[in-house]
Amino acid sequence: MQPSAILESALYVTDLDAAEAFYRDVLGLERIAKVDGRHVFFRCGQGVLLLFNAEATRHAPPPDAKLPVPPHGTAGQGHLCFGATADEIEQWTTALTRRGIEIEADFEWPNGGRSIYFRDPSGNSIEFAEPRIWGF
Repeated sequence: MQPSAILESALYVTDLDAAEAFYRDVLGLERIAKVDGRHVFFRCGQGVLLLFNAEATRHAPPPDAKLPVPPHGTAGQGHLCFGATADEIEQWTTALTRRGIEIEADFEWPNGGRSIYFRDPSGNSIEFAEPRIWGF
């Protein structure tokens, strides 16, 4: 057996409100769930992006919790890549630059396909890349 897709991906953020505003207002993702101080979740295509306050998820849930999700969390900067066409990457480059968001890297991969990299408010490395960098 082999998994067919990644259903959700998580990033850990230092300022949940700033992260929510960034992913909602800058990247245009639809918020689907939120618990103040703990997490905010966004729909992205057929998947879900989970943004967590790491400190709030490092401990076991209280005995009366509705969902017994095990502790998880990390410290430091993570990485997430969104798929985009070449035209969309050009549009994202323009839109992000207009908002004062620095593009840290913009290059063509040796086997084809372009990527751009920038940071979210918590310092996570965010990428837009053509799926063909992975042969899709």
